[in-house]
Amino acid sequence: MKYIDKYFRAIIENITDALIGIDKNGNINMINERAEELLGLKFEDVIRKRIKDVIVNTKLMRVIETKKEEMNQRFSSNGRQFVVNRLPILHQDEIQGAIALFHDVTDYNKISKKLNEDEVYIDILNTILDTFNEWIVVVDRNGIITMMSKAYKEFVGDPNPEGKHVTEVIENTRMHIVVNTGIMEVGEIQEIKGSRMIAMRIPFKKDGKVIGAVGKTMFKDVSDLATLSKKISKLEKEIEYYKNELADKRVAKYTFENLVGDSPKMKEVKALAKKAAKTNSNVLILGESGTGKELFAHAIHNASSRNLGPFVKINCAAIPSELLESELFGYEEGAFTGAKKGGKKGKFELANCGTILLDEIGDMPLTMQAKLLRVIQEKEVERLGGNILKNIDVRIITSTNKDLEKLVKKNEFREDLFYRLNVMAIKLPPLRERREDIEALANELKMKIANKLGIYVEGISQEAIEYLKNYDWPGNIRELENVIERAINLLDADLIIKPKHLPERLTRKKTKTYLIGNRNLKSIIEEVEKEVIQECLIKTKGNKNKAAKMLGISRMGLYKKIERYKLDSL
Repeated sequence: MKYIDKYFRAIIENITDALIGIDKNGNINMINERAEELLGLKFEDVIRKRIKDVIVNTKLMRVIETKKEEMNQRFSSNGRQFVVNRLPILHQDEIQGAIALFHDVTDYNKISKKLNEDEVYIDILNTILDTFNEWIVVVDRNGIITMMSKAYKEFVGDPNPEGKHVTEVIENTRMHIVVNTGIMEVGEIQEIKGSRMIAMRIPFKKDGKVIGAVGKTMFKDVSDLATLSKKISKLEKEIEYYKNELADKRVAKYTFENLVGDSPKMKEVKALAKKAAKTNSNVLILGESGTGKELFAHAIHNASSRNLGPFVKINCAAIPSELLESELFGYEEGAFTGAKKGGKKGKFELANCGTILLDEIGDMPLTMQAKLLRVIQEKEVERLGGNILKNIDVRIITSTNKDLEKLVKKNEFREDLFYRLNVMAIKLPPLRERREDIEALANELKMKIANKLGIYVEGISQEAIEYLKNYDWPGNIRELENVIERAINLLDADLIIKPKHLPERLTRKKTKTYLIGNRNLKSIIEEVEKEVIQECLIKTKGNKNKAAKMLGISRMGLYKKIERYKLDSL
């Protein structure tokens, strides 16, 4: 009998399904390990116990009563879902007990639900692709097409491209390359069936790994882009026209968002300018010609509490000295021959409750400097030929490309006026000191000039960008703008600015010939090293820390080389 019991036990343990059995009184008399695992029970805790006390709402007792089997029934227990077959145990048509064979379908149900949802999403996606007539293709990590819009299928002439490698279906495709590199490509020209179009290819990743890519034709013909570009250009010209109209109404046009550049120096200058904007103190903007001093003045006004007030600008160098006083302070009727009837308001009166920009302040005559100082101190103006003092509330921003401190020492600029103006000094870096910004500036200027000229430009080649970065730009951003405009006017059919479109002064290679003579390689290398160190020290104005960083050597190593090459005098 023990042998039979042991043999029976081995059989129920090797059944893949979970099994639990009861006698005719409803007491549990068998349970295998799979059932224990799924129901969270232990053999010794449940054996010979009533099943109703172990499994709440069990239907196995119903089989005892009806003597009928129940197949493919569902029940839940221990937070999971099961499919169960309930079978009566009969002997000579008398009920002896019942068994339940069941298996877990929780994960299956979740997967089934997910698959159904995915099918719905795929149907929706396919409908969208086909409805909007877009040329879209999706590939897996191996470059195999998994999805393609109906319009694209019709264009390439393949009704069933799914399952094929993308190179077999789409001419000159780079989808398989994007899957390998994981690098997005946007705005690339691609030729298919003799048509030049503009495409974008975007890889998609999961857990940091590329699992496929989607490609979309942005413009089905390059001419479409040119047409759209012209429309945009026309709209931007209209915007520019209204901006100029606003300028006539003394409104600042630019904000800090218009100041291109994220180099450390540019970030530092912008941060200082934003702090200056929050005060009412006078601001002095210093910088070489073409560094964007006026743009900063606009941005400071627009970020200040005076932004709703007027923004008035005057170039002190562009107006003859005999006319400057009447321009700044105005005049009364009859003040001089040719004076307007009723007189005229000066720039300070026009700027009341706002900001005035005195550009090229370093060129203001000394006689006018004294009158300007009085206006700053007294906050009142008197028109030329008049005798009435008018109170004014004006924030003064001045700018110059000259060294005012040197002019003060030469008695060419009043010291007291300098200190009045130099409350918040902002020095703009020249373009050669922020080369990191050149690419962004070049692209911004490219768009601006292309719109102005009504010419579509595809872009600037990386080789051309490198030439732009390596040039010293004595004329700064203004010179860069001039170079970009020249290049756009010389464009070829591919509409890309290349080195050949740049002036010779940018592309001319700066080479030097070293005569060997009786010298060995070591002495020639030392000569080159000395010249490179010398150039770095000149560029950094003798700053050893900066020079060492630029050369990629330690400060101590630089000191040793300076001593060896006798460069201490630099």
